[in-house]
Amino acid sequence: MNTPYIRIKELADEKKVSIAELERKLDFSSGLIGKWKTAQPSADKLAAVADYFHVSTDYLMGRTTDQNIQTTQPDERPKLQKIARNASKLNDEDLDRLDEVMSVIFKNTFKKDSHNE
Repeated sequence: MNTPYIRIKELADEKKVSIAELERKLDFSSGLIGKWKTAQPSADKLAAVADYFHVSTDYLMGRTTDQNIQTTQPDERPKLQKIARNASKLNDEDLDRLDEVMSVIFKNTFKKDSHNE
């Protein structure tokens, strides 16, 4: 059995969440995580699980026994996590366009904030 599946199952058991419930919460297809018993998960799916349990992908892959993420605490807002997961699937050209759109939004948002001070 693959280390990612074993670690995910252990974390789910600790949190009293079934694998099926975890799949629903993460919008994964039914049975996807079970397939990881014999196959490696994709990077974006593994990252989504790591975010859910607040552990590193290195922990899920068995590269470390330390569950703690060594960076700053991730933002837990579901919409922000969804945006990050979707952005990770974009090619470089689409990422450039996303960056341009976000720059416009940030510029307008920060202008509004400075006028309200």
